[in-house]
Amino acid sequence: MSGILVDGVIGQDILASSSGEVVYAGNDLPGFGQLIIIKHSETFLSAYGYNQDVYVNEGQNVKKGQKIASMGLNSNQAPCLYFEIRRSGKPIDPLILLSSS
Repeated sequence: MSGILVDGVIGQDILASSSGEVVYAGNDLPGFGQLIIIKHSETFLSAYGYNQDVYVNEGQNVKKGQKIASMGLNSNQAPCLYFEIRRSGKPIDPLILLSSS
């Protein structure tokens, strides 16, 4: 894994980190549970894993701060969010970008 785990509570709102288009919403990628991937630009994607409920669909445009899911359980049955940002296909430390926004 290349992202971070964010602790929380089951059912807690998961919000889009930035505006963009949902390019994936499902559970076909092993190890992430219900996963959402948002394309923010030709350069940046964000991924949100371990969701309990997903409130967006592929192809849907979302705004920064919009509720996209609710927090679920990771593989250890602990409530958390898996969060990852990719720049040009390579994972980067999301804390760098989030601290500047």
